Amino acid sequence: MIKNLGVLLARQPVIMAIYGIEQLKTALSSTAEVCIIANIDLIKLQPVIELLSKAGKYVIVNIDSCNGLSQDKGGIDYVAETGAMGLLSTRLQTVQRAKKCGLITMQKIFVTDRSTWLRSLKAVEQSEPDYVQLMPAQMLPLLPQADRNVLPPIVASGFVCNEEHARTALLHGAIAVSSSDSALWDVNLLC
Repeated sequence: MIKNLGVLLARQPVIMAIYGIEQLKTALSSTAEVCIIANIDLIKLQPVIELLSKAGKYVIVNIDSCNGLSQDKGGIDYVAETGAMGLLSTRLQTVQRAKKCGLITMQKIFVTDRSTWLRSLKAVEQSEPDYVQLMPAQMLPLLPQADRNVLPPIVASGFVCNEEHARTALLHGAIAVSSSDSALWDVNLLC
């Protein structure tokens, strides 16, 4: 399995957003190679990661939404030990800790207005994540290009409901999109 996230996203810029275990069967057979898992109870987390990893999927854990998983050093160490390759969080300190554990980091930012955008820029500057997950995706074209240029690679997420939404995000600077809509997981956005 390729362990370089950038290479995988260049090859297939759709990230599967898997909420719970209901979509696992679909995810395992998907052409998408990267997934973000969320809403999985702690007791099921490692088996799910192992299953996805055996299928050749690059697994990123959304630590903010996994029941029973704390965001302290112990929780982050646990995620690293499960075989997950990366960690997603809204929290600056969690991202910083995950980097120290050798995980690829993705910081989720929500943009609802100019003030949240400016706060998000400052938080990303402090945490220095490897990637930024920007929500909702439709905000990406509205943000100043100069601001987008200082961010790490952007994954557009939230309300990516069809191929047009995905292509629009890529056209406006995202390197990938994440979506829970399994119909997008096999779409080839590179043609």
